[in-house]
Amino acid sequence: MILFFGTKPGKLTIRHLQNLACSYCSQIGTVNAIIRPNYFHLFWIPLFKIGTSRYAECSHCKRVFYKEEFNEEMLKEISN
Repeated sequence: MILFFGTKPGKLTIRHLQNLACSYCSQIGTVNAIIRPNYFHLFWIPLFKIGTSRYAECSHCKRVFYKEEFNEEMLKEISN
C-alpha cells in the first residue's frame, strides 16, 4: 500500500496595519502582516495544523520583519 503524506501551506492571510510606522523607513501605513498556516496532509487532504508562519513587510522599502523582529506595536496590531 502506498501512502502519500507530507506538509502543505494553507490559505494566505494579509492584514494591512493602518496606524503602524515602519521601523526601517519610518513610513506610516505601509506595513502588511502575512500569516500562513502549515498543515500535515494525507493523500492531499489537510488533517491538522502543525504551525503558522508570520511575518510583516513594508510595501514602501520592501523590508521584511520576521516574528522575532516584531516590536510591541506590531504584536499589538496583529493580535487585534
